[in-house]
Amino acid sequence: MSHVEIIEVRSYYPPGVSEIIGRGGECFVGAIDEFTVLKYPCIHGEYERIRIEAQLLEVLGSHPRIIASKGLTEDGLVLQRAPNGSLHDYLISQSFIPLDRKLLWCKQAAEAVSYIHGKRVIHCDINLRNLLLDGNLDILLADLQGMLKSADGDTLLDGLSRECSKSYQPRVHGDYACVATDLFALGSAIYFIMTGHEVFPELDSWEDDEEILSRFQNGLFPNDNHPCSQITEKCWKQQYRQAAEIVSDLCFILEARCYQEDEGGRKM
Repeated sequence: MSHVEIIEVRSYYPPGVSEIIGRGGECFVGAIDEFTVLKYPCIHGEYERIRIEAQLLEVLGSHPRIIASKGLTEDGLVLQRAPNGSLHDYLISQSFIPLDRKLLWCKQAAEAVSYIHGKRVIHCDINLRNLLLDGNLDILLADLQGMLKSADGDTLLDGLSRECSKSYQPRVHGDYACVATDLFALGSAIYFIMTGHEVFPELDSWEDDEEILSRFQNGLFPNDNHPCSQITEKCWKQQYRQAAEIVSDLCFILEARCYQEDEGGRKM
Protein backbone atom coordinates (compact mmCIF):
# COMPACT_ATOMS: atom_id res chain seq x y z
CA MET A 1 0.00 0.00 0.00
CA SER A 2 1.46 3.36 -1.05
CA HIS A 3 1.89 6.16 1.43
CA VAL A 4 1.21 9.81 0.69
CA GLU A 5 3.40 12.32 2.45
CA ILE A 6 1.49 15.38 3.65
CA ILE A 7 3.54 18.51 4.17
CA GLU A 8 1.94 21.32 6.13
CA VAL A 9 2.75 24.76 4.75
CA ARG A 10 2.38 27.74 7.06
CA SER A 11 2.56 31.35 6.01
CA TYR A 12 5.55 33.32 7.18
CA TYR A 13 6.88 36.80 6.57
CA PRO A 14 10.57 37.41 5.82
CA PRO A 15 11.99 40.79 6.86
CA GLY A 16 10.42 43.61 4.86
CA VAL A 17 7.32 41.67 3.77
CA SER A 18 4.11 43.32 4.98
CA GLU A 19 1.57 40.90 3.47
CA ILE A 20 1.33 37.88 1.22
CA ILE A 21 -0.34 38.86 -2.05
CA GLY A 22 0.10 35.64 -3.98
CA ARG A 23 1.10 32.02 -3.88
CA GLY A 24 2.29 29.66 -6.58
CA GLY A 25 2.90 25.95 -6.32
CA GLU A 26 5.98 26.29 -4.12
CA CYS A 27 6.41 30.01 -3.47
CA PHE A 28 4.80 32.92 -1.70
CA VAL A 29 4.79 36.41 -3.17
CA GLY A 30 5.02 39.03 -0.45
CA ALA A 31 4.55 42.80 -0.79
CA ILE A 32 7.53 44.92 0.20
CA ASP A 33 6.23 48.27 -1.07
CA GLU A 34 4.10 49.62 -3.92
CA PHE A 35 6.86 48.90 -6.45
CA THR A 36 8.46 45.70 -5.18
CA VAL A 37 7.64 42.14 -4.09
CA LEU A 38 9.63 39.25 -2.67
CA LYS A 39 9.18 35.77 -4.11
CA TYR A 40 10.24 33.21 -1.52
CA PRO A 41 9.78 29.47 -0.89
CA CYS A 42 6.77 28.14 0.97
CA ILE A 43 9.13 25.76 2.78
CA HIS A 44 12.23 27.28 4.36
CA GLY A 45 15.43 26.28 2.62
CA GLU A 46 13.97 25.14 -0.71
CA TYR A 47 15.57 27.89 -2.81
CA GLU A 48 16.75 25.96 -5.88
CA ARG A 49 13.89 26.91 -8.22
CA ILE A 50 14.09 30.53 -7.11
CA ARG A 51 17.84 30.55 -7.78
CA ILE A 52 17.21 29.21 -11.28
CA GLU A 53 14.54 31.86 -11.86
CA ALA A 54 17.03 34.54 -10.82
CA GLN A 55 19.58 33.11 -13.27
CA LEU A 56 17.05 33.01 -16.12
CA LEU A 57 16.01 36.60 -15.45
CA GLU A 58 19.66 37.60 -15.46
CA VAL A 59 20.06 35.96 -18.89
CA LEU A 60 16.98 37.82 -20.15
CA GLY A 61 17.96 41.23 -18.82
CA SER A 62 15.66 44.23 -19.06
CA HIS A 63 12.64 44.15 -21.40
CA PRO A 64 9.27 45.94 -21.19
CA ARG A 65 7.32 42.68 -21.48
CA ILE A 66 9.31 40.73 -18.86
CA ILE A 67 8.96 41.11 -15.08
CA ALA A 68 12.02 42.94 -13.78
CA SER A 69 14.38 41.29 -11.30
CA LYS A 70 15.90 43.40 -8.56
CA GLY A 71 18.22 40.72 -7.31
CA LEU A 72 18.46 37.58 -5.19
CA THR A 73 18.74 37.89 -1.41
CA GLU A 74 19.09 35.32 1.37
CA ASP A 75 15.28 35.43 1.72
CA GLY A 76 14.23 35.15 -1.92
CA LEU A 77 13.98 36.93 -5.26
CA VAL A 78 13.12 40.64 -5.30
CA LEU A 79 10.88 41.47 -8.27
CA GLN A 80 8.98 44.31 -9.86
CA ARG A 81 5.43 44.56 -8.55
CA ALA A 82 2.59 44.26 -11.08
CA PRO A 83 -0.10 46.49 -9.52
CA ASN A 84 -2.99 45.11 -11.58
CA GLY A 85 -2.36 41.47 -10.75
CA SER A 86 -2.65 38.60 -13.20
CA LEU A 87 -4.39 38.77 -16.55
CA HIS A 88 -6.41 35.71 -15.48
CA ASP A 89 -7.92 37.48 -12.48
CA TYR A 90 -8.43 40.72 -14.38
CA LEU A 91 -10.24 39.02 -17.26
CA ILE A 92 -12.69 37.12 -15.10
CA SER A 93 -13.44 40.19 -12.97
CA GLN A 94 -14.41 42.47 -15.87
CA SER A 95 -17.83 42.41 -17.51
CA PHE A 96 -16.53 44.04 -20.72
CA ILE A 97 -13.08 44.41 -22.26
CA PRO A 98 -12.67 46.13 -25.66
CA LEU A 99 -11.54 43.90 -28.49
CA ASP A 100 -8.57 46.12 -29.28
CA ARG A 101 -7.29 45.70 -25.72
CA LYS A 102 -7.59 41.91 -26.00
CA LEU A 103 -5.71 41.92 -29.29
CA LEU A 104 -3.01 44.12 -27.78
CA TRP A 105 -2.61 41.67 -24.88
CA CYS A 106 -2.25 38.78 -27.33
CA LYS A 107 0.41 40.71 -29.26
CA GLN A 108 2.28 41.67 -26.08
CA ALA A 109 2.24 38.08 -24.83
CA ALA A 110 3.60 36.86 -28.16
CA GLU A 111 6.28 39.58 -28.09
CA ALA A 112 7.37 38.42 -24.64
CA VAL A 113 7.62 34.81 -25.80
CA SER A 114 9.50 35.85 -28.93
CA TYR A 115 12.00 37.77 -26.82
CA ILE A 116 12.74 34.95 -24.35
CA HIS A 117 13.11 32.43 -27.18
CA GLY A 118 15.67 34.74 -28.75
CA LYS A 119 17.66 34.29 -25.52
CA ARG A 120 17.18 30.48 -25.71
CA VAL A 121 14.86 30.47 -22.70
CA ILE A 122 11.78 28.24 -22.74
CA HIS A 123 9.11 29.40 -20.30
CA CYS A 124 7.41 25.99 -19.85
CA ASP A 125 4.29 27.39 -18.15
CA ILE A 126 2.66 30.05 -20.31
CA ASN A 127 -0.82 30.78 -19.00
CA LEU A 128 -2.84 33.80 -17.92
CA ARG A 129 -1.80 33.49 -14.27
CA ASN A 130 1.79 34.08 -15.35
CA LEU A 131 0.88 37.06 -17.52
CA LEU A 132 0.79 40.00 -15.14
CA LEU A 133 -0.45 43.55 -15.72
CA ASP A 134 1.55 46.68 -14.97
CA GLY A 135 0.14 50.09 -14.07
CA ASN A 136 -0.85 50.70 -17.72
CA LEU A 137 -2.50 47.26 -18.06
CA ASP A 138 0.36 46.10 -20.27
CA ILE A 139 1.63 42.50 -20.15
CA LEU A 140 4.56 41.36 -18.01
CA LEU A 141 5.59 37.72 -18.45
CA ALA A 142 6.44 36.28 -15.03
CA ASP A 143 7.28 33.04 -13.21
CA LEU A 144 10.42 32.27 -15.22
CA GLN A 145 11.18 28.81 -13.83
CA GLY A 146 11.55 27.08 -17.16
CA MET A 147 14.63 26.08 -19.15
CA LEU A 148 17.74 27.64 -20.61
CA LYS A 149 18.93 25.84 -23.76
CA SER A 150 22.35 25.79 -25.37
CA ALA A 151 22.85 26.63 -29.04
CA ASP A 152 22.77 22.86 -29.66
CA GLY A 153 19.49 22.40 -27.79
CA ASP A 154 20.94 20.91 -24.62
CA THR A 155 19.28 21.92 -21.35
CA LEU A 156 21.62 24.09 -19.28
CA LEU A 157 19.14 25.09 -16.56
CA ASP A 158 15.76 23.62 -15.63
CA GLY A 159 13.47 25.13 -13.00
CA LEU A 160 11.07 22.19 -13.54
CA SER A 161 8.00 24.26 -14.45
CA ARG A 162 5.58 22.51 -16.81
CA GLU A 163 2.29 23.52 -18.38
CA CYS A 164 -1.12 22.70 -16.99
CA SER A 165 -3.21 20.22 -18.99
CA LYS A 166 -5.06 22.89 -21.01
CA SER A 167 -1.78 24.34 -22.23
CA TYR A 168 0.18 21.10 -22.55
CA GLN A 169 1.27 19.93 -25.97
CA PRO A 170 1.25 16.12 -26.06
CA ARG A 171 4.85 14.86 -26.06
CA VAL A 172 6.03 11.95 -28.16
CA HIS A 173 9.38 11.49 -26.45
CA GLY A 174 8.92 12.03 -22.74
CA ASP A 175 8.96 15.22 -20.71
CA TYR A 176 10.82 17.71 -22.88
CA ALA A 177 10.23 21.37 -23.64
CA CYS A 178 11.08 23.46 -26.66
CA VAL A 179 9.89 26.42 -28.72
CA ALA A 180 6.96 24.37 -30.05
CA THR A 181 5.64 23.49 -26.59
CA ASP A 182 5.69 27.17 -25.59
CA LEU A 183 3.86 28.15 -28.79
CA PHE A 184 1.22 25.52 -28.13
CA ALA A 185 0.65 26.98 -24.67
CA LEU A 186 0.60 30.49 -26.13
CA GLY A 187 -2.24 29.36 -28.38
CA SER A 188 -4.27 28.34 -25.33
CA ALA A 189 -3.48 31.68 -23.67
CA ILE A 190 -4.60 33.66 -26.74
CA TYR A 191 -7.77 31.56 -26.87
CA PHE A 192 -8.55 32.44 -23.22
CA ILE A 193 -7.90 36.15 -23.83
CA MET A 194 -10.19 36.24 -26.84
CA THR A 195 -13.06 34.09 -25.55
CA GLY A 196 -12.95 34.89 -21.83
CA HIS A 197 -12.63 31.24 -20.81
CA GLU A 198 -10.15 28.38 -20.97
CA VAL A 199 -10.23 25.69 -23.62
CA PHE A 200 -12.80 22.98 -22.91
CA PRO A 201 -14.55 24.87 -20.08
CA GLU A 202 -16.73 21.82 -19.44
CA LEU A 203 -13.60 19.90 -18.39
CA ASP A 204 -12.64 21.61 -15.16
CA SER A 205 -11.23 18.95 -12.84
CA TRP A 206 -7.87 17.22 -12.53
CA GLU A 207 -9.82 14.03 -13.30
CA ASP A 208 -10.42 15.41 -16.81
CA ASP A 209 -6.70 15.70 -17.65
CA GLU A 210 -6.66 12.45 -19.64
CA GLU A 211 -9.66 13.57 -21.71
CA ILE A 212 -8.00 16.93 -22.44
CA LEU A 213 -4.78 15.17 -23.48
CA SER A 214 -6.73 12.77 -25.68
CA ARG A 215 -8.50 15.63 -27.47
CA PHE A 216 -5.23 17.43 -28.12
CA GLN A 217 -3.57 14.21 -29.33
CA ASN A 218 -6.42 13.60 -31.76
CA GLY A 219 -6.53 17.18 -33.04
CA LEU A 220 -9.92 17.91 -31.50
CA PHE A 221 -9.17 21.56 -30.81
CA PRO A 222 -11.74 24.20 -29.81
CA ASN A 223 -13.37 25.71 -32.89
CA ASP A 224 -14.94 28.85 -31.40
CA ASN A 225 -15.21 31.74 -33.84
CA HIS A 226 -13.10 34.69 -32.67
CA PRO A 227 -10.75 37.13 -34.42
CA CYS A 228 -7.67 35.05 -33.57
CA SER A 229 -9.15 31.61 -34.25
CA GLN A 230 -6.76 30.93 -37.15
CA ILE A 231 -3.81 31.91 -34.95
CA THR A 232 -4.81 29.62 -32.08
CA GLU A 233 -5.40 26.74 -34.48
CA LYS A 234 -1.97 27.24 -36.05
CA CYS A 235 -0.39 27.26 -32.57
CA TRP A 236 -2.05 23.98 -31.63
CA LYS A 237 -1.25 22.37 -34.99
CA GLN A 238 2.41 23.44 -34.67
CA GLN A 239 2.29 25.47 -37.89
CA TYR A 240 4.39 28.31 -36.47
CA ARG A 241 8.16 28.00 -36.31
CA GLN A 242 8.67 30.96 -34.00
CA ALA A 243 6.69 33.44 -31.91
CA ALA A 244 7.71 36.32 -34.20
CA GLU A 245 5.35 34.86 -36.81
CA ILE A 246 2.49 35.06 -34.31
CA VAL A 247 3.40 38.67 -33.55
CA SER A 248 3.29 39.41 -37.29
CA ASP A 249 -0.17 37.84 -37.69
CA LEU A 250 -1.49 39.77 -34.70
CA CYS A 251 -0.07 43.02 -36.06
CA PHE A 252 -1.91 42.35 -39.31
CA ILE A 253 -5.22 41.92 -37.44
CA LEU A 254 -4.65 45.10 -35.42
CA GLU A 255 -3.70 47.10 -38.51
CA ALA A 256 -6.77 45.83 -40.36
CA ARG A 257 -8.98 46.96 -37.49
CA CYS A 258 -7.37 50.41 -37.47
CA TYR A 259 -7.95 50.69 -41.22
CA GLN A 260 -11.60 49.65 -40.89
CA GLU A 261 -12.19 52.16 -38.09
CA ASP A 262 -10.48 54.89 -40.10
CA GLU A 263 -12.57 54.13 -43.16
CA GLY A 264 -15.71 54.07 -41.04
CA GLY A 265 -14.88 57.49 -39.62
CA ARG A 266 -14.32 58.95 -43.08
CA LYS A 267 -17.66 57.63 -44.36
CA MET A 268 -19.45 59.25 -41.48
